[in-house]
Amino acid sequence: MFFIQFGHNDEVPTKKTYTTEVEFKNNLKQYVEEAKQKKMLPILLTPMARRKFDSTGTIVGTHDVYAQITRDVATEEKVALFDMDKLTQNLYQQFGAEQSKFLFLQLKPGEHPNYPDGKEDNTHFSEMGARLVAQLVLKEIRERLPELADRVFKPVKK
Repeated sequence: MFFIQFGHNDEVPTKKTYTTEVEFKNNLKQYVEEAKQKKMLPILLTPMARRKFDSTGTIVGTHDVYAQITRDVATEEKVALFDMDKLTQNLYQQFGAEQSKFLFLQLKPGEHPNYPDGKEDNTHFSEMGARLVAQLVLKEIRERLPELADRVFKPVKK
């Protein structure tokens, strides 16, 4: 299995890592092809959504174009897709605009030594957010890739 997930930084024109839509699509296809050549099963994942709500408390898509490119490549290349964009949007909506802050790096001044002035980050997950998103991925594996699910285990505490 080879999990392929990009998009967060690729789509931001002000970043050094900016990748045009055409380049992004071609890169995904290249990764899929190289995985297949190496006898790996490529699995595409759309980017995880950023936390963004409109004035009515409804989640707003933040990766619409690049997530759609990923969906299109999965269809064209006939490979599995985990639509993490939609899954994470649903997760944030379930928590709501205020409670979803707990899923992200949202820190008050003095709350964490690495961020003495605080931090309001709607992209990077808190530990709780990371665990919940990992559970979404695990659910996708169990439902869609049973051959891989059999290899996932929970460590036993001694």
